[in-house]
Amino acid sequence: MSSQSIVLTGITTTGTPHLGNYVGAIRPAIEASRRHDVLPFYFLADYHALIKCQDPERVNRSTLEIAATWLALGLDTANAVFYRQSDVPEIAELAWMLNCVTAKGLMNRAHAYKAAVQANEDSGEGDPDKGVTMGLFNYPVLMAADILMFNAHKVPVGRDQVQHIEMARDIAGRFNHLYGEHFVLPEAVISEDTATLSGLDGRKMSKSYDNVIPIFLAEKPFRKLINKIKTNSLEPGVPKDPDTCTLYSIYKAFATPEETAAIRRRYEEGIGWGEMKGVLFEYLNEHLKAARERYDALMEAPEKIEEVLQEGAAKAREYSAPLMKKVRASVGIRPLSR
Repeated sequence: MSSQSIVLTGITTTGTPHLGNYVGAIRPAIEASRRHDVLPFYFLADYHALIKCQDPERVNRSTLEIAATWLALGLDTANAVFYRQSDVPEIAELAWMLNCVTAKGLMNRAHAYKAAVQANEDSGEGDPDKGVTMGLFNYPVLMAADILMFNAHKVPVGRDQVQHIEMARDIAGRFNHLYGEHFVLPEAVISEDTATLSGLDGRKMSKSYDNVIPIFLAEKPFRKLINKIKTNSLEPGVPKDPDTCTLYSIYKAFATPEETAAIRRRYEEGIGWGEMKGVLFEYLNEHLKAARERYDALMEAPEKIEEVLQEGAAKAREYSAPLMKKVRASVGIRPLSR
């Protein structure tokens, strides 16, 4: 259908997007959506969310917030395929077929499963599999289905996810060996220059640490969170090291090189922490103001978000339905009558 290189990214629907998500994943993905040498697939991974979250309202709310965030920040849905995982039924069907050719031993080596078993052993739990669901155990197979369904050539991931791409390649190779060449072997893409933001406490900004700053908070709570960012005890007038400062790292991730250089000089001159927090708030608030207004409007009209997602699902199924027809035939299952 397209000579473009297919690049695929999933976003798990378990939380509200924060500044770290924006800098590390959303912004580069949106920039990629405006290129025409690639066809990006971006999906809301609501099936994956069920592995860790059994709160239906949270999953539903997160789906809306993430979709509204990407749209408000400028995702080009004319070039990108933007869809909700559960709106493409072929993905779950393919996951089952891939399960049937995947060795249990391969899944035994998955990092998430091994970490859960290790945690049980460390706690003295007699059952190493306590709390381990089949969703957690089979997570890499569902991820493989997400990728192989659209024959993605490249999958941008963090280093902790590279194993899953390697597993997807193993699973695809096994299926191709048994049933013919259906799937491209995907490649992991690790960006060495992707920015990582520190959170309120100085650690990596992460929902796991409860130290995040949501992208589209209203002005008052947004300022309040920025004022909570941890700093050292150096007084105003004392030179400060910007390279060890969370405030500076966040500012730098959004500012131009010239603006960053000017702030760096103010650190050398001994800018006070209260003043710097004010600078950061004003800069980010202005930078995100227009997008926040678009986000608020979308959240007030969820039917518009749904319309975009349904259009994306229709585009996705232009790829998934024909492929699954071939896959069903190859394994000896009759095609669905439409």
